[in-house]
This record gives sequence, structure tokens and C-alpha cells, in this order.
Amino acid sequence: MNELLRERIVRKLDALGDDRLYQVLDYVEFLASKYAERQSPPSNVFQRFAETVEDSLRAGRVPTTAIAETMNLMNRAMGVLSGVAAAGKSVATDLVDTTVERTNGRDRRD
Repeated sequence: MNELLRERIVRKLDALGDDRLYQVLDYVEFLASKYAERQSPPSNVFQRFAETVEDSLRAGRVPTTAIAETMNLMNRAMGVLSGVAAAGKSVATDLVDTTVERTNGRDRRD
């Protein structure tokens, strides 16, 4: 999608309330199911979980304000979890790198 079109769509969406945005989402999903030229990029586990929760709340006729608050809270929690996962990955990478260096004799004390 060209950037000007994307920005134009976002400007129009910013003017809508949550109720209408869910209608737009439903319509976009319908269009994608009928006319998508390529697969959408895969979502990560956190996104899939959040979308499932959101869809369940919508199916249960929960008010959009409650859904928005819930999703904002989940978004913050996912940010924290992503940070924790990134930190864990960094520590694991450092540990592996150190182990490889020591195994290759670079850090041996003779």
C-alpha cells in the first residue's frame, strides 16, 4: 500500500468512534476474505491472544468503551511481556556467546 493512501485512511479512521471502527474492521476483514491479493503478515502469539479476547468481548455484546479499556490494558501488559521476553533472549544469547568463547579456548586461563 502506498504511504499517502495509508495516511489518508488513518486520518479518516481517527475521526471515527470505537463503535464505527469495529464496523470498519468487520468490513475490512470481509473484503480481505473475498479479495486479498496476498496473505496478511502472521501475527505473534500476543496479538493472536488479544484479538481472540477482543472478538470474544464483541461477541458477548460488551460495550465498546469496556472493550477499549480492556484492550488498552492488555496492550500495556503485552508491552511489558515483550520487554521481558527480549531481556530473556538477550541474556540467553550472551550466555551462549560466552559458552562458545570459552569452549573455543578464547577465555581460558592458563
